[in-house]
Amino acid sequence: MQIRENQLLVIFGASGDLTSRKLIPALFALHSQKLLPGAFAVIGTGRSDLSDEAFRQLAREVLKISDDKKTTGDPAVDFIHLLHYVSIDTLQPSAYKKLKEKMEDVDQKFGIGGNCIFYLATPPDLYTIIAESLAIQHLNKSSSSGWRRLIIEKPVGYNYQSARSLHKSLYAYFNEEQLYRIDHYLGKETVQNVMVTRFSNGIFEPLWNRNYVHHVEITSSESIGIENRGGYYDKAGAMRDMLQNHLLQLLTLVAMEPPTLITSNAIRNETLKVLQSVRPIPAKEVAENVIRGQYTESTIHGIRMPSYRNEPGIKPDSRTETFVALKLFIENWRWGGVPFFIRTGKRLPTRVTEIVIHFKSTPHKLFCFDENRHNAENQLVIRIQPDEGMLLKFGMKVPGAGFKVQDVNMNFHYSDLAYNHIPEAYQRLLIDCMQGDSTLFTRGDAIEQAWEIVDPILWAWENDRDIPIYGYPAGTWGPRESDRLIGEPNMTWRYPCKNLSDDGIYCEL
Repeated sequence: MQIRENQLLVIFGASGDLTSRKLIPALFALHSQKLLPGAFAVIGTGRSDLSDEAFRQLAREVLKISDDKKTTGDPAVDFIHLLHYVSIDTLQPSAYKKLKEKMEDVDQKFGIGGNCIFYLATPPDLYTIIAESLAIQHLNKSSSSGWRRLIIEKPVGYNYQSARSLHKSLYAYFNEEQLYRIDHYLGKETVQNVMVTRFSNGIFEPLWNRNYVHHVEITSSESIGIENRGGYYDKAGAMRDMLQNHLLQLLTLVAMEPPTLITSNAIRNETLKVLQSVRPIPAKEVAENVIRGQYTESTIHGIRMPSYRNEPGIKPDSRTETFVALKLFIENWRWGGVPFFIRTGKRLPTRVTEIVIHFKSTPHKLFCFDENRHNAENQLVIRIQPDEGMLLKFGMKVPGAGFKVQDVNMNFHYSDLAYNHIPEAYQRLLIDCMQGDSTLFTRGDAIEQAWEIVDPILWAWENDRDIPIYGYPAGTWGPRESDRLIGEPNMTWRYPCKNLSDDGIYCEL
């Protein structure tokens, strides 16, 4: 459905990596699907000295659009002409007058009517100065002549105190309803389907509690290393980069209570309650409940992979974690006593993100004749990426005499649908912001609450040198010590991928 309200999108950091990799392709996809408003335009801005045409040429290269395409009516040609650029020094508030003039000119040319989204595809340390400079030019206030919205990327703060300070600065110029903190994980179809699976099916929701669930597992693994991001990553680590934001947000969708309505505030109120219910991990219990690791040198498919400490930009004595696994408890009536295990890491065997609901075994194991049959409980696997879908594991009788039981899978793949186009996360999130729907964007109080969960862990790592950081060979599933978090005989993490050959792996779903 086409967005009704005409609007302008202003991208700060328009010549940067995020704009070229994600924003321009997402906007072009929305344009090609005829989802953008009837009157719409993009202004890129930043310190790069580009003209409108130079910015359009960058977009042509990103989208692989031939220079000889000139025909009006061609989606690619029409999209390119929506793009404009103005060069300003974002650190100089007075320079924003030039941006205001460009906005007024483009607004009048396209007949937009004053509505505008500002997208901050910039380092976080520019967020406050940009917000303040927009306010000086009176570009921040929504009014009868048009609304204003501000999108910011993670990380929102480096810890609880810095996140709170950033919010205080932003709230001086924008209110909460205008702020959209983007988390691309929440834009993925399978993430949104967690709520639909739970709340639209009578077979799942009655079982979704401490009476039937043994434990919950959330995994997000990457096969790549830090990819020339050493300067950023060595300050952030896996906890700040992935767990504090993406994975805790997945946790809230798994554990939340049913909202009264499918509205932004109702859903976000329930996800906040989950974070508020997480039992804090005291500093003295961090070593027992949190495992951190760092990848070491290894050979993967015949290629020698360097250790983390030998990556460009990394200190030779760095203690930054590239892997983290932890055990959390949610102290409420639904989840009391049920452990939630979360792990994420770099240089693991493959790229996969999934949620696994492990149901309790039957109270009396009538057919358990094989003592080596481990992890035989029923599992519901929600695959976020890749090969998005769901899988239900349960036991079936093997044909023949006796009652030998074998685990079988019942699965669903999004790719099997007749309409199998799965939009990229940024497409969905841009549409939602354009429509004023903040459901899939994280609220400020939830960001701060998530920091309150991880801050004691980070403090313990920084102040207690006796807490170990375990090495693990690149291409493995992290430190062996993470298995002890599960804490039960014959029970481990789910390892979804199997080696088929030296050329690659297969991820089961």
